[in-house]
Amino acid sequence: MWPHQGSPLPPPEPYDWEGDRPLRPAPESLVIYELHVRGFTRDAGSGVDHPGTYRGLQDRLDYLQGLGVTALELLPVQEFNELEYYKASQPSRVNFWGYSTLSFFSPMARYATSAAAPDLPHSSPLEALNEFRDFVKAAHRRGLAIILDVVFNHTTEGSEAGLSLSFRGVDNRAFYMLAPAGQCYNYSGCGNTFNANHPSTSAFVRDCLRWWVLETHVDGFRFDLASILTRAPSMWAPHGGCDGDDQGAASRSEAEASTSRRPTGIFPRPLGDETGTPLGSPPLVEALSADAALAGTLFIAEPWDCGGLNQAGAFPHYGGRWMEWNGPFRDAVRSFVKGTSGAAEAFASALAGSPQMYGGGEVPDAWWATAGGSRWLGGRGSRASVNLITSHDGFSLSDLCSFNRRHNDDNGEEGRDGEAHNLSWNCGEEGDAGDRRVSLLRARQRRNLLAALLLARGVPMLCQGDEAGHTKRGNNNTYCHDSNLNYLCWNEALEDAEGLRRFVRALLTLRKRYGAVVGGAELQWLGKDAETGSYPESARLVACCCPGENGQGIVLAFNAGHTPGHVSLPRWEGLVWQRVVDTSQASPLDVLLPDELLSEEGVREAHRAWGPWQEAGELPLLPYSCAVLVSTPAAKGWDPPQWAL
Repeated sequence: MWPHQGSPLPPPEPYDWEGDRPLRPAPESLVIYELHVRGFTRDAGSGVDHPGTYRGLQDRLDYLQGLGVTALELLPVQEFNELEYYKASQPSRVNFWGYSTLSFFSPMARYATSAAAPDLPHSSPLEALNEFRDFVKAAHRRGLAIILDVVFNHTTEGSEAGLSLSFRGVDNRAFYMLAPAGQCYNYSGCGNTFNANHPSTSAFVRDCLRWWVLETHVDGFRFDLASILTRAPSMWAPHGGCDGDDQGAASRSEAEASTSRRPTGIFPRPLGDETGTPLGSPPLVEALSADAALAGTLFIAEPWDCGGLNQAGAFPHYGGRWMEWNGPFRDAVRSFVKGTSGAAEAFASALAGSPQMYGGGEVPDAWWATAGGSRWLGGRGSRASVNLITSHDGFSLSDLCSFNRRHNDDNGEEGRDGEAHNLSWNCGEEGDAGDRRVSLLRARQRRNLLAALLLARGVPMLCQGDEAGHTKRGNNNTYCHDSNLNYLCWNEALEDAEGLRRFVRALLTLRKRYGAVVGGAELQWLGKDAETGSYPESARLVACCCPGENGQGIVLAFNAGHTPGHVSLPRWEGLVWQRVVDTSQASPLDVLLPDELLSEEGVREAHRAWGPWQEAGELPLLPYSCAVLVSTPAAKGWDPPQWAL
């Protein structure tokens, strides 16, 4: 018996919330920052008393608030077994990310202060719970919403040959998708699949989410491999036929006899759907969407699974209750920014909020969107799109511009794990750059990717460390490393030598001030083919203009080619265009807003140097660069915008 098999539910005890309530933010207000509780402050440079804990994270909320984000998405904090992957030959290989839940109602005890400090008494479940509550309450005081990454697609047992660590010993048939002879379906890629739409399992999930909202005041959930929540469960015949043993396994003869009686080889369900069939109206998703206790709680789906089901743009959402990680956005932006031929039109669509997925645009050529998911396609608007360039799973932003291939040898899987198709570009050298020209190009590319992410329509999601140039040294699957591969380097983040954190702050300030660029005003595309209304295959330059109220317009322009380009700017009476972002320039001239690094006179001087181009109504763009311009009254001349970082 392993100690963690008996993870207790913390006993009820009064907690003083001091008037706190879940924030229930509107999707339009969200700027999400994905982070790992331990990884965020484990580095000694964080300066906190309890690094790697809920308390440590609470003590550095000032950094996150100053960055300009409005919501924190935490990698799993439900109790999990960190030693799941431990091997004596590789003692450093642990389950760091936590996507293998053991106790769904318990905050991770190892993130409590006493568990992180060997000289303190062992932490109790109640201590971990109250420290997590303290963290949520402190985040809410700063206006930061808390979203939990939850794993209701599998549990920690592995396949049918694994140990009984979770629900296998409770009701194997109800909680797992099983074949007639007791084998586990594996839509999760982890050996078993949660039987999410079985009535008992569905009730458990609802109770669990209610508990986290009511007892810890979290504001939302991101559902890992959420498409599994839409698959038909395996249902066992209550009488007759092949009943199997008490663990849900049938003997070979029973299974063969059952299969011969039922041509599909699958135990019958009342509605006739075979196990794993994608359901157009999945009971669990529908129940969560209508649950009164969860009203206003954010639901974010990772709209695919490891069984090949991809529901991006058409995840069952029941009146827009669900948002989605937008994988096509990620791929379109990565492809265009690195200069891929034929990527311009998809990139423009990504900037516009993916209307073909969430608006009323052309139906994408995808099986689910034209079959059972067709009723869920479109109609939600860009507020349903969680835009991302990177996440915990894959290359960091810096590595995306530094490596053409994954370097995962340290994971102990002979380098075969992790995504092989990364749409990355090393800018001329693999890994560390010895050529200064390569380093400068990478700096531009990082900013180009961030500009597309943070100014596109939809809900942007930053990944921990991307604002600080964090590198995982080419490892795009760091699930098993409790090391600086997954720790935010605080010295680099606070020093901000490259000015990347300043750049992020500037873009989020722009995003907040110029709501039109992320709102509903119609975008005017610059440079599209007049006859086709689209960008040609060879296009490497994409630009758009978004008019706002009172003449507050904004232009976004990207040049993903290796030669200079230019954009003809709209001419609006009484207004002139001022550059506020130019990624071809090094910090601090990449952001032409006055702050501690750039004076107002420095901003005026930069504008004056651009004067002849502005008077000609042209915007020059150097190779692999982007620019952001805002309209201001002509009478003001070259005065800096009357707002600062």
